[in-house]
Amino acid sequence: MVDGRRFHKQRVHMVLTAMRRFGRELEGTGFTVDYRKASSLRAGVRAHVAEHGPEEIVATEPNSPSVDTLLRELGVRIERSDQFLCHRADFATWAGGRSRLRLEDFYRWQRRRLGYLMDGDTPVGGRWNFDEENRQPPPVGGGRWPTPLRSRLDELDREVIAGITPGHPGAAPEGWWATSRRSALARLRHFIAKALSRFGTYEDAMTASSWHLSHSLLSPSLNIGLLMPHEVCDAVEDAYRSGAVPINAAEGMIRQVIGWREFVWGISWLWPNQGNANVLGNRRSLPPSWSKRAPTDLRCLQIALDGLHEHGWVHHIQRLMVLSNFANLYGMHPQAVRDWMREQYVDGADWVMGPNVMGMGMWADGGSMSSKPYVSGGAYINRMSDYCRDCRFDPTKRVGTDACPLTTLYWDFLDRHRDALRGNARMARQYATLDRLADLDDVRTRARDVIASIAAGGM
Repeated sequence: MVDGRRFHKQRVHMVLTAMRRFGRELEGTGFTVDYRKASSLRAGVRAHVAEHGPEEIVATEPNSPSVDTLLRELGVRIERSDQFLCHRADFATWAGGRSRLRLEDFYRWQRRRLGYLMDGDTPVGGRWNFDEENRQPPPVGGGRWPTPLRSRLDELDREVIAGITPGHPGAAPEGWWATSRRSALARLRHFIAKALSRFGTYEDAMTASSWHLSHSLLSPSLNIGLLMPHEVCDAVEDAYRSGAVPINAAEGMIRQVIGWREFVWGISWLWPNQGNANVLGNRRSLPPSWSKRAPTDLRCLQIALDGLHEHGWVHHIQRLMVLSNFANLYGMHPQAVRDWMREQYVDGADWVMGPNVMGMGMWADGGSMSSKPYVSGGAYINRMSDYCRDCRFDPTKRVGTDACPLTTLYWDFLDRHRDALRGNARMARQYATLDRLADLDDVRTRARDVIASIAAGGM
């Protein structure tokens, strides 16, 4: 099953090594472990039944609807999972009867019912979010950031790496991602002690000098069950209550875990057909910079693509405002983007990439999750990063050979999608500006040249 999809080498290594370590731990406590290779989950279960003839097979709830359906077809008894703090049935109850589903509504409901960062029925600090404090660009010079923990590769790591078949993308594993419960907990403690205090302030910042900044890097461990969400949130709240970190840092991190992460998981179950949407009609194939690692002069894009190659991970703003933004402005087919990201990211589970790409990143569902597309020109990248400083393109220009392709394509995107977006109240200002552009014909011409160049592997 691994060989059937081109997952990043570091993801393959992380998952397989974690499985084998867990198997060894179980054997050490007296369990008999049947660890087998199979062409699919279905084939593996059937082979196990044929060989061992168990009276019953029991599994915790899987995280994706397709696997849940498969297990039930195979007669597996499903037990409720505690890998999320809001069970999918509870999410469906919360969502029932609502005309729209928005993160902020869900997040406040989660805070109240779980009690994180609450003083009675009031949020600590008197506010539900501290976004204004949490949207700072990187410090001048790029800043200094704590180095994440890295595990030394052992014999088991090397055995798994040696067995990864050719064709999987990405650089070889270097020990950044936990493959045991013990190493995941160590990374949680390291994040709380060394990085959390600055996480909130710079969670949206991007800098060429650091691939991780003060991000936790815990999502892969959460997604494969090496960490539980309550453990992360408890540690964050304890750090705040003890005075070790400011409220904006604690709130920003807890929002990520009980807010966005669980919102996305609930959506993936509630709307299983979301992955078929494409309201903007994007049809273009992945360009060579994505499909073949052809170089690009667009520095923000090159840094993000290099980060994925080296680590199988870039943080949420690079995912949303560089990669997804570029994909939408260029007009890539949303399903192609989703599938590519699902394979490239170490934390790219099916339930993660469906709503994140189709709902938020590409706005393919027409606003079921997000009230407007998250698109921008080069100005946003220039404000939130130091990328543009050494880029050959000018983020302030929309026409001319040195105009930033993102800026050109941003205005062309608005022009192309007038019918779909003009009535959106949150985009009224952008369309008022578009209507005043005296050089719109030149923008259209430049956009055609940019798109042709990107498709050919240039720019």
